Amino acid sequence: MSKTSSEASASTKVSSFVLLAIFITLIVAVMALALAVQAYAVGNSDVATILLIIGFLGVAASTYVLLQTRQRMIRLRIEAPPITTTIECRKCGFKAVREFQRGDYIFKEVEPCQKCNEKMLITAIYREVREKGKPSFPF
Repeated sequence: MSKTSSEASASTKVSSFVLLAIFITLIVAVMALALAVQAYAVGNSDVATILLIIGFLGVAASTYVLLQTRQRMIRLRIEAPPITTTIECRKCGFKAVREFQRGDYIFKEVEPCQKCNEKMLITAIYREVREKGKPSFPF
């Protein structure tokens, strides 16, 4: 199953206020750089130097914050564990495990058995939880 944008957790979303602040800072910094070029062309090198410093610092700061926000979103992304379906034959007891398919439900008759050619039945649908590591006890 694919993950849609409505299923994304709240912790991986970036506040629109933060994005707005970053882009406003970027716009002001670019305007400062443009004004610095204009002040240098007029011959006012002191103002041009100050505007260049402000512009470069603003561009650097907004780019850094934007990249860090992107890295945070990538780090916090959580993969959903796969959903598994167990299928059993009522006649011979043959059991098979396959990936969940849309429309599966418990006690649904599915494909024929590989051994006896009877209809198989879905007996379980579950998520496979992978434990990252069991806690170690200090004994």
